[in-house]
Amino acid sequence: MNNNDNPDTMPTDEPTRWEITQTEDVFLPSVRVQLGWRDVEAAVESGAIQPAEAHALWASWASPGSPLRVAAGASPSPSVVPTAAELAQEDLAAGWAAPPAQAPRPALDRGPAFSFTNTLYYFGGMLAIGAMTLFMTLGWELFGAWGVFVLALGYLTGALLVAGNLLEKGLRTPAGVLATLAVCLVPLAVWAFQSGIGLWPEGGPDSYRDYHRYIDWRWLTLELATLAAAVVLLYRYKLPFMVMPVAVTIWYLSMDVAHMLMQKDGFDWTFTRDVSLVFGLATCAIAVWVDLRTRTADNAEDRQDFAFWLYLFGAIMFWGGLSLRDSDSELNKFLYALINVFLVFLGAAIGRRVFTVLGAIGVAQLPGLPGLPRVRGQPAVPVRAHPAGPGGGGAGHLVAAQRRPPPRPAGRLAAGSTEATGASRMK
Repeated sequence: MNNNDNPDTMPTDEPTRWEITQTEDVFLPSVRVQLGWRDVEAAVESGAIQPAEAHALWASWASPGSPLRVAAGASPSPSVVPTAAELAQEDLAAGWAAPPAQAPRPALDRGPAFSFTNTLYYFGGMLAIGAMTLFMTLGWELFGAWGVFVLALGYLTGALLVAGNLLEKGLRTPAGVLATLAVCLVPLAVWAFQSGIGLWPEGGPDSYRDYHRYIDWRWLTLELATLAAAVVLLYRYKLPFMVMPVAVTIWYLSMDVAHMLMQKDGFDWTFTRDVSLVFGLATCAIAVWVDLRTRTADNAEDRQDFAFWLYLFGAIMFWGGLSLRDSDSELNKFLYALINVFLVFLGAAIGRRVFTVLGAIGVAQLPGLPGLPRVRGQPAVPVRAHPAGPGGGGAGHLVAAQRRPPPRPAGRLAAGSTEATGASRMK
């Protein structure tokens, strides 16, 4: 209809109701509506049609003999008004089809709520993971390699069976804790199997307890097997907490890969720090990929937050490696400040607090930047010259991929010494 026909109609760029309903099923031939004269008058008052057009339409619809006319108190004749089944058949024959009803996409699941019950679940789960590892370590001499292998497989299988049962009952949080316990038992089983068949390389650590203490390239088989098993179990159970051991294993992997690459030149702290930075970036890239797939998934089970632990450990590895770089250059300090400011806004933009927290720590602990006012030649921010400051350096020392070789003993290294087994994972 031309807008000039009605002076009360204002031209607008907004889509009309008719244009909006083009993608709906309101114009299919099977759609029927019931109208009375009051409905036509209401359409005239709203400006949808003109009074002359309203009278002409009503006269055509309500005239005697019209198939649309229904007498008061009478039901429409089945020969005149087709049934819904007949109209559906007409639509199919004419090539019309109602658009399929699309269920609303489920909201992104950000994980279980912070409650007392869930706190007990996770606290008990972490105690179980630690206790199982400690139990296996103390029982090594008693059970032997194959005994530990059988025990590890038994506990792993039992944890998965109970996790599956809890999933059927809708208890996803305890199921996730038990499935995570199963993933944490994989490196123990692999180590016991290698030791049992005599394929454990000589010259390195000979106790599984050292897996969490020393850096050594011999742990690579355990880490790769853990990652492969975690991927399979995640595909089966789809519980976000199972990504936690994956992120920790990637962190360990960065240390042991650096140790493997330094076999000829000896331990180099700066090289290990840079490897941590690279692995952190790679882990964050994987987290972004997982996050995008999660956000675009249609299945509610696939829209859980699987990227949380990858973001957490990836950001710590990257920021720790970056913050532990020593530099006396004002330009490098300024670039470090810009990177931390970028991390603050990046975390706010993508909804990941770990970037914002780490970036804020980096900015807060910065030494004086170029252009800031100085008093008697001193920087405006009185902190030590380390680019991460005391807080950033301490955090990086504790949680980033830190490598410090132990003191080298005089003379030839004795078998089983710390240097022979690799650098310590944590000071």
